[in-house]
Amino acid sequence: MKVLLRSAVFFSALFSLPLVAQNNIIQDSIQNKPQYTATELAQGPKVDGDILNDPIWQSVPPIGNLVQLRPNYGQAVSEKTEIRIAYTSNTFYVSVVCYDTDATNIVVSDSRRDASLNDEDSFLFIIDTYNDQQNGFLFGTNAQGMEYDAQIDNEGKGNFNTNRQQGGVIGGTNLNWDATWTVKSELGDYGWSAEFAIPFRSLRFASGKNKTWGLNFRRNISKNSETAYWTSLPLGFDMKRLSLAGKLNGLNLKNPGNLKLIPYALGQFVNDKSVSPNETDTNFEVGADIKYSITPSLTLDLTYNTDFAQVEVDDQQVNLDRFNLFFPEKRAFFLENAGQFSVGSPGEVDLFFSRRIGIGDDGSLVPIIGGARLSGKVGQTNVGLLSMFTEDVETAGIEKNNFSVARVNHDFQGTRSSLGGIFINRAGLGSMDDDYNRVYAMDGKWGIGNKAEINGFVAKSTTPGVEENDHAFKILGNYNWNGWDLRAGYTEVGQGFNPEVGFLQRTAFRKPEFLIFKAHRFKDAGKLLEIRPHVSYRGYWNFDDELITGFLHVDNHWEFKSGFEVHTGINFTTERVLQDFNISDVTVPIGNYKNEELQLILITNRNNAFSLDTRTIIGGYFNGNRITNSGTARYRIGDRFNSSLIFSHSDIKLDTGNLTALVGGLRLSYSFTPRMFVQSLIQRNNVSEITSVNARFGWLQNANTGLFVVFNIVKDDDDLDLLNNQIITVKYTHRIDLLN
Repeated sequence: MKVLLRSAVFFSALFSLPLVAQNNIIQDSIQNKPQYTATELAQGPKVDGDILNDPIWQSVPPIGNLVQLRPNYGQAVSEKTEIRIAYTSNTFYVSVVCYDTDATNIVVSDSRRDASLNDEDSFLFIIDTYNDQQNGFLFGTNAQGMEYDAQIDNEGKGNFNTNRQQGGVIGGTNLNWDATWTVKSELGDYGWSAEFAIPFRSLRFASGKNKTWGLNFRRNISKNSETAYWTSLPLGFDMKRLSLAGKLNGLNLKNPGNLKLIPYALGQFVNDKSVSPNETDTNFEVGADIKYSITPSLTLDLTYNTDFAQVEVDDQQVNLDRFNLFFPEKRAFFLENAGQFSVGSPGEVDLFFSRRIGIGDDGSLVPIIGGARLSGKVGQTNVGLLSMFTEDVETAGIEKNNFSVARVNHDFQGTRSSLGGIFINRAGLGSMDDDYNRVYAMDGKWGIGNKAEINGFVAKSTTPGVEENDHAFKILGNYNWNGWDLRAGYTEVGQGFNPEVGFLQRTAFRKPEFLIFKAHRFKDAGKLLEIRPHVSYRGYWNFDDELITGFLHVDNHWEFKSGFEVHTGINFTTERVLQDFNISDVTVPIGNYKNEELQLILITNRNNAFSLDTRTIIGGYFNGNRITNSGTARYRIGDRFNSSLIFSHSDIKLDTGNLTALVGGLRLSYSFTPRMFVQSLIQRNNVSEITSVNARFGWLQNANTGLFVVFNIVKDDDDLDLLNNQIITVKYTHRIDLLN
């Protein structure tokens, strides 16, 4: 507790003293930001994608001055673009006309909701509805009217640990946020156009007269591998950098009212041959969520008998080390406003990790009785309260539990700075009095102008029987401007620190880290567009001053105008093993191992129907060597059929034995319309010898509701059927707007 109190004093002093001087810096930097005044309409336009023949849209002044980020940095967009913004008392409208001199070759690669728009002709815009320069909502579409939306937290920034799988939402982009809105597009000889209609009740904002929002646009032009923005951005940034966004003025906003009931009904047929070879269980479940906007910026969510049957299964992973694997959160209820509850170091020291709720340590499901979440903003203060109750599972020895989180985070207006705290509690509801775990933490960010920031957190856990070294903290400094990305940080996790509702990649360590990165754009280098030389280091030390893991990475990225990339690097690694451990059936003995390895990454242009990403590592590994090849091969036919083959093959030869680890996955999807699809994920690995099939049919209505049919098979190679089950689930969920 002393560590926590001392750090609280430090953070308070750090964030209170320099704000006046810092605010002057920010004010000077925003003078050149583009501005636009929205047009207020008595009646909205017809949303059909036809902008050129709509008199309402033609009466609205257009925006057309987009600037390239690539390939020709700083030059005007190569094709004429007209963007208009208008609104009525209940709906926010955006239209775009993307003129194209070669309209017959417009690329549409995917029509599935929330598929990536980076590698086709597309248009995106971001709105910072609180004008806090940190958080916002991102919308996009392509020439086929695909729906893309995401919630942006902390300017889209997550972790920079480049050698770990990242996912879910940890201070970044929440792609699983789905709102109720409409987009229609049109293709023509002139190019293509699109029209967005977003009900105000789908957004979070502060009501009032003459409000200002942050705003930026992006147009992708496939034939040139071109990206252009409304606000000119330094190299290395994208539109999520809301502190550099333009301004949308003249919004007169009222409380739209928002009360939604989202019931579901589910039927499930289970044939688990490992339990009963000849019997099929039938389950029927009902439940519901309620969403109520107390204010336009503060929302209450209630859930009963929460179910996530339609969520895609996890990607299989094989642990080739001795530390915990990270599996991202995919469940929609926990992903909405998830950035609000995120404190820590992403994928390494997460103080709150929602997968602990409703999922056991072995991946088994724990029934969720229900719960509540209050999230949003009060003035410039972000507020988040969450309380969830889970059932007991007698066969797994799991008691009933309550999980509660209280989060407050204040944004200092116009400074990119914030200060907050969080309390996380797990309380067993069984017969044991001391079945609980608690974590207290403070975190903050000090933005130094637009180019630099210092952020960090300090935390303490409380666990019965643990009295010492139950702390964790991190401080990280970052300078990011004009292609430079410089970072240095230090993280410490005490031996007794135990966030049971969080995630720790490893326990008890002290970790210094740094990154020196420079992106250099060429003007006259033929087909070469950019190089990105960099060096990074992270070292994990124990409290006996022994280096447990060291990783020094020296690399350069070579990016070509065609979209082709090559990354050429070398890694210098140190691994100290203090006790024997097994990788599959191969033992890694106690020892101190220093190795070097070569790393090669190839990325082809994803605008093409076939594209490939590969990563090869060749070098020493503990007391032997390894060759690892991994990557993804993608193939599409038009915008309806998409496939990807995911593979990872490691050939490991150690003094104590050899191991070949192969993980393969095949994703197939076909979109009948942007809201009707069938998808499958087939996976297999030769270490656990498990084959799994997940097939899903979805007929979406809005905001991820509708009809879902899901088929799951999980089977191992054991003839005794120790793992062999098939599950068919039919689920229907419907959103009812009670105030419409």
